[in-house]
Amino acid sequence: MDVMNEHVGGSLQIATDVLAKIARQAALEVEGVQDVRAGNTKVKNLWGKVAPQRAVSVQLTDDVAEITVCLVVDFGSKIPSLCEKVQQNVKSSVQNMTNITVSRVNVTVSGICVPTDTAQG
Repeated sequence: MDVMNEHVGGSLQIATDVLAKIARQAALEVEGVQDVRAGNTKVKNLWGKVAPQRAVSVQLTDDVAEITVCLVVDFGSKIPSLCEKVQQNVKSSVQNMTNITVSRVNVTVSGICVPTDTAQG
């Protein structure tokens, strides 16, 4: 993204990797999110080859971002409300830190973290 800085007369470029890192951290801040990772999900590309899915992907078109975040959630979490909180937190964090408009935040739950019972008798 290029943003003109009128006071200095320069430009600002923000890499999509930076947006992905902001989105990852914002997702991890939501209670019930154990990790941000893609898991074992594989996606076929246009040529039919299987490409590993990224934990956070950002599509930037005309200075508008669409972000996809893959989560591992805690067992017992209410997944729909947790995902809504992730969407809100990711969108507001990216927009507040970068002034880039976020049109969508897609959330994929790629795993669930089940607590292990260590008190076996």
